[in-house]
Amino acid sequence: MSTETTTETQTGAPRDADTPDTQELRKLSPFELKDTLIELADESAKTRAAVMLNAGRGNPNWIATTPREAFFLMGQFALHESRRTWNEPDVGLAGMPKSPGIAARLRKFLDESEDSAGIRLLRDALDYGVSTLGFDADKFVWELTDAAIGDNYPVPDRMLVHCERIVRAYLAKEMCDSRPPPGRFDLFAVEGGTAAMTYIFRSLMVNGLLQKGDTIALGTPIFTPYLEIPRLEEFGLRTVDIRQSAMTEEGRHAWQYPDSELRKLEDPRIKAFFVVHPGNPGATAMRRESMDLLVDLVRKKRPDLLILTDDVYGTFVEGFRSLAAELPHNTLLVYSYSKHFGCTGWRLGVVALHEDNIVDAMIARLPEAQREMLNERYGSILLEPERLKFIDRMVADSRAVALNHTAGLSLPQQLQMSLFSLFALLDKDDTYKKRCRKICRDRLAALYQGLDIDLPDDPLRTAYYQTLDLDVWARKHVGPAFVEYAESRHDPLDIVLALARRHGVVLLNGSGFEGPEWSARVSLANLDDDDYPRIGQSLKDIVIRAIQEWKGTRLDS
Repeated sequence: MSTETTTETQTGAPRDADTPDTQELRKLSPFELKDTLIELADESAKTRAAVMLNAGRGNPNWIATTPREAFFLMGQFALHESRRTWNEPDVGLAGMPKSPGIAARLRKFLDESEDSAGIRLLRDALDYGVSTLGFDADKFVWELTDAAIGDNYPVPDRMLVHCERIVRAYLAKEMCDSRPPPGRFDLFAVEGGTAAMTYIFRSLMVNGLLQKGDTIALGTPIFTPYLEIPRLEEFGLRTVDIRQSAMTEEGRHAWQYPDSELRKLEDPRIKAFFVVHPGNPGATAMRRESMDLLVDLVRKKRPDLLILTDDVYGTFVEGFRSLAAELPHNTLLVYSYSKHFGCTGWRLGVVALHEDNIVDAMIARLPEAQREMLNERYGSILLEPERLKFIDRMVADSRAVALNHTAGLSLPQQLQMSLFSLFALLDKDDTYKKRCRKICRDRLAALYQGLDIDLPDDPLRTAYYQTLDLDVWARKHVGPAFVEYAESRHDPLDIVLALARRHGVVLLNGSGFEGPEWSARVSLANLDDDDYPRIGQSLKDIVIRAIQEWKGTRLDS
């Protein structure tokens, strides 16, 4: 809904010769289109002596300090331990840490250090590991110390033993609302959520659980890689949208699944359901009624349905409970630490699969010829390859099988992941988590203040993003005649292009997520609080100009 007349470009300013038209830009992922918008916004900011506001990316502008401080302290202790073994300071050489008595030496190091939040976290983490998780103190501390040094390959390659138990406890708290299902989740530490997605897609295909031409369902709108990966030639999957199309009584997007959409999953041709929960860009957790319907549907009608749930935003909703907690037998869980702890650069993620799962059962039921091919594929890493779990096949596939012996997330990354997890587990009042939620909610309120629109309450909202559908708002507050006029004159991308050119504001187009055509996604995590009223005011200006253009056209006629 651009504000500009057709004597200019649809973005409201003369188009540069090297700027593609909107039809070309629509071919791009929102995350690639972002680069064009940044260029436009930067030029706009230069001409107006203003600062460009990039609310397109989702990485937060806060970080968790205490677990990082603990990480660097572990580095100091680890160097002391290395020098105890072998020390040639003149050449900068030391040995490898030794385990016997190392826990006592860590306690002594902590007691002799100046008190700080990082010191307290390490001291409490050691007590928690020993008293709550039942760790042997020396083995636990040696794993942490060796991880800080980073002098070994990961062993086990899927995840370090103590790290896996710590992260499993963290997921039980944050993804299962402290009510995990019976049994155990096996974990694979990976280089962020994007690596998890890549490994899962590949291993599902390699093991014949998905084949070219198969149909998968996507809970749309959805994070764009889930839209793009199935279309790649090496996958060639068909997709069915399970749309978050429910509307509130007031005519707003609820970002929820109507029952009729979830019932599409009854179709046996759908092999898997991929969902981001809570949503991106919808930024809302699934309502309890929909969760119950899905659980009932899977148990009674589709026990063969594989579910992949990407739950990176789960910590931003009170009482969040993952589909992996509700349907552990059917569900692969992807979780990334990037958003909650402000650590996109650390590349920390995990894949969780329950020890009793349909994936391993499906592999066991494959035709004999196919199983023999897989046995040959994995035969170099196990004498009985048919016993290899799917999650361990993912580890092998991540390194082309032949390099399985060097697979796994680096040890320093696993150490930082453990410390992030321990920080959350030991935060009994959830002080850090509540503060992160408040940051996002305060910024959402500021955005709506700038828009001059009332903000409805929604306890299932993460407030990490807000997707604004100008079509829905305009139909209700201006009328269908205005919407018909705007949509006949302009391209949906005109919203984000005009914001970048005129106001120096970068948002992502909702259509790129299979969201509403005339919508834009605002990240509420990555800018300062005071920036969000300006973004709201800029959007309001776009709409006001469009209405004035429409009224002028009506008067002229």
